[in-house]
Amino acid sequence: MEKKEQKRHQHKHSGPKAQKKNRKKEQGTEQVQDERKRNPRAFSVQSAVRMAKTFHRTQDIKTKKHHIPLVDRTPLEPPPVVVVVIGPPKVGKSTLIRCLIKNYTRQKLSDICGPVTIVSGKKRRLTLIECNNDINSMIDLAKVADLVLMLIDASFGFEMETFEFLNICQVHGFPRVMGVLTHLDTFKNNKTLSKTKKRLKHRFWTEVYQGAKLFYLSGMVYGEYQTQEVKNLGRFISVMKFRPLVWRTSHPYVVADRMEDLTDPEAIRLNPKCDRTVSLYGYLRGTFLKNKCQVHIPGVGDFSVADVSFLPDPCPLPEVIKKRALNVKERLLYAPLAGVGGLVYDKDAVYIDMPSGHARRQQEEVRPTTELVQSLIGTQATLDAKMAASKVSLFTGTAALTPEEVQENEKQNPMESREWDENAQRERRRAVFADEDEKDDDEEEEIHYQIKILKLCTHPHVIPTCMLLFL
Repeated sequence: MEKKEQKRHQHKHSGPKAQKKNRKKEQGTEQVQDERKRNPRAFSVQSAVRMAKTFHRTQDIKTKKHHIPLVDRTPLEPPPVVVVVIGPPKVGKSTLIRCLIKNYTRQKLSDICGPVTIVSGKKRRLTLIECNNDINSMIDLAKVADLVLMLIDASFGFEMETFEFLNICQVHGFPRVMGVLTHLDTFKNNKTLSKTKKRLKHRFWTEVYQGAKLFYLSGMVYGEYQTQEVKNLGRFISVMKFRPLVWRTSHPYVVADRMEDLTDPEAIRLNPKCDRTVSLYGYLRGTFLKNKCQVHIPGVGDFSVADVSFLPDPCPLPEVIKKRALNVKERLLYAPLAGVGGLVYDKDAVYIDMPSGHARRQQEEVRPTTELVQSLIGTQATLDAKMAASKVSLFTGTAALTPEEVQENEKQNPMESREWDENAQRERRRAVFADEDEKDDDEEEEIHYQIKILKLCTHPHVIPTCMLLFL
């Protein structure tokens, strides 16, 4: 019999029982009030200084959370977040960008040239830009950067390029800054490594702000940073929130990721210094861009826009958001200056990239630099072949022994022989040695010889001979 579920007990809201409970609750609150009335000094302020400090600390914490309300002008489908990778030469900027691209899109990009746009999540895209070691590039990218990944060589310390870029950012509007320490595998002593991390972290906090995020890339494996460390960095970038800057949200600007020269080739041939007609492609940020307006190109000057047109998105966000993660087809990569991108949209045509590979040339294979590993890779014959061809002489002037001759004198390993055991009803593996086989063969030959002699003895004419033979 199945038991029926019993109804839960419903508490009384009215009636004598409910009134009795309410009276008990009121008596409890009255007791607390009576204690305050009976002993007011126990509940009074014991120290005015301590109370003032506590009050000020509470108000400071509340005030830090307050921000001036700003109008968020980002559209429903926001443009990609501009992530600038800055650092001195040979610090690992290109390697970090390649690892981030591989982490997000599962694709390898050998040549980093120009902006690289990728889909990092269901509602976010990233444009990765590598900053050259040039003051003009730093100024241009500081104006448009939403997030700055500042790479620092831990084995050397801070360099002047880092502080120069921070000063430029203070002028143009300070973006979000995250530090990344590289070359940590050069430290052999853990104590020295921890001291260096602490010293660089506090110095970084002094320059940026207290509590700024600092990542550690401990070492490289086959020319790439460790997967888990890159994944943690990518997760922070994907969920980071950005505070809109007033100047950027009130002015339109375009970070061009592709450029086409539309000038007539015949005019260029006749006059190489003629006026050019250039088409620039990129995502519009800030506010609306009006047609026939004046624009400024850094390093070139002011120009008037001939025409502004809208093109399909070459790196769109996923249309339907029902899954927890993106599939492989939705992890798009768009880098036209690097020769990567399935579709290229023009005003009157669409170009399709047919090669199956995503990069123009495959990345060079990273070979190990250890001499021992290189010698093993460069060997032509196997170790067994070398051992078989080698010879050993124990004494000077004696003949050299080959491995076959040595193995004849050595104790050989047993051979396996599988037999079925009727009693145990299972297959058993017997260890058979070569010496035992030879003894068994000798014993069998001797038994056969004795049997032949006995057969001969049964013949009447051969009995005396056999008797003499046995005697």
